[in-house]
Amino acid sequence: MAVPKRKVSPSRRGMRRSHEALPVAAHHECGNCGELKRPHNVCGHCGHYDGREVVAAESVKSAIRI
Repeated sequence: MAVPKRKVSPSRRGMRRSHEALPVAAHHECGNCGELKRPHNVCGHCGHYDGREVVAAESVKSAIRI
């Protein structure tokens, strides 16, 4: 069975893991209210998506509180 001959230094370990970082989450402004929202998702503040109201604003706010 293969066994490492030397201890892996923190620098080398970090270089190996350099591609494991989490990507930065993308956010866009809502075209209706200007709040930040995830792209291709209904706005949690006003309930609009793609220029039209998909969910009533009152139900969006009550769903967020729960």
